[in-house]
Amino acid sequence: MMQLKIMNLKSISLSLFMMFTTANLFAQKVKIDGVAVVVGKNIVLDSDIEKFKQEVELRSEGKIKISNCEMLEELMQQKLLAHHAVVDSVTVSKSEIDSRVDRSIQYFTQEYGSVDKVVAAYGFNDIDDLKKELSRVQKENTLIEKEQAKVTEDVDVTPEEVRLYFNGLKEKEELPEFPAEVELAQIVIKAEPTEEENKRVIDKLTEIRRQIIEDGASFKLKAIINSDEPNVGQTGGFLGPVTKETQFIREFKEVVFSLDEGQISEPFKTDFGYHIVLLHKIKGKAREVSHILIMPQVTDEKLKQTKDQLEKVRQELVDGKITFEEAVKKYSQDEDTKNSDGLYINPYTGEPTWELTRMDPALYGRINELQTGEYSEVFYEETNTQKKMYMLILMKNRTNTHTADLVKDYVKVQQLALAKKKEETIEKWSKEKILETYIKLGEDYKKCTFKANWKKEN
Repeated sequence: MMQLKIMNLKSISLSLFMMFTTANLFAQKVKIDGVAVVVGKNIVLDSDIEKFKQEVELRSEGKIKISNCEMLEELMQQKLLAHHAVVDSVTVSKSEIDSRVDRSIQYFTQEYGSVDKVVAAYGFNDIDDLKKELSRVQKENTLIEKEQAKVTEDVDVTPEEVRLYFNGLKEKEELPEFPAEVELAQIVIKAEPTEEENKRVIDKLTEIRRQIIEDGASFKLKAIINSDEPNVGQTGGFLGPVTKETQFIREFKEVVFSLDEGQISEPFKTDFGYHIVLLHKIKGKAREVSHILIMPQVTDEKLKQTKDQLEKVRQELVDGKITFEEAVKKYSQDEDTKNSDGLYINPYTGEPTWELTRMDPALYGRINELQTGEYSEVFYEETNTQKKMYMLILMKNRTNTHTADLVKDYVKVQQLALAKKKEETIEKWSKEKILETYIKLGEDYKKCTFKANWKKEN
């Protein structure tokens, strides 16, 4: 049960920023039929319990089943932390919230393909409505995390405590099984359009701009005919209101906010290609704009040259003529990994390790058979901005699925031992804080048996 609790606490506290999406998914299916509990000034609705149960089961892939009473206690614990974060004057800056909101939107956008699809999927009115809800949830999540950190800031484990913890699990035959993990490094060579192709695109956009300004041509019609934007047939290039907080790349927003009403920009470059932008109207902090996007084309010959170049690099590596680190510095064009010897960071965890079975299926297929020190074949990749490139991956390290070993997995076992000790510290803190906090349980939950004294019966 201890392992279950650790996972529940982590799942809830670290994924609160995602809960609102689950809540919206269930909003039409679950009747909000009352308040389950009030903790300080925070409430848990009856329907929240079912929503969070679903999330725990989803994240554990059905391996964890939890009762309504157990789920309610977990939620009360979070609300207690959030309440006392306010009491203790824990501060959360706007920049912290904005940063978390941006990461959340990036995550959901990767999952659904676009911000518009996220907005539509979860029933928000627009991106601002989505960001407002995300900000609310992220603020509470940050308060909880900071209060947890404050309560447990002096908690640590000694090597002896780690050993005793491991032996205790071993004696009870409860040693965890760690999944297969890999560390990857990459070399990326981009297939860039030629200077002649870039000039052709700029000249074309310049001429389109001239035709609109001087000849009175329709911006919308020109966009439909010429723009490479995927939905241009439906939108005519219209992007709607853009604010400085809207999820557009920096270069695009800089141009938008430099224009006057009715003005069309000169051609400019972003990661997506070259644009011209028309500013229709200024509405307070928002700018209503349309754009035309043209992406420079990469020739088949250029693609072949890029692939051949990376194939030669791979052969040099296999023949031992160059080290991987040297090859990264000399050849790789990926700015995110070039200065870390090509180390490929998991964007969801921020760590260099990846659980093999949780990887993107396409990437899994390319590296699944590789052993430590082996190279993948050279393969083609394309970014969400349609940048074309060829990649080569090194299996830097690989550990297969195995039962925990104190020596090989010391860091992971240490983390589990520390998590358990922190959990015990939080439980002790909660025992004291429950007595001084206003708590009102709904009638349906007064019959629950809780670990902590939420009913204040003694």
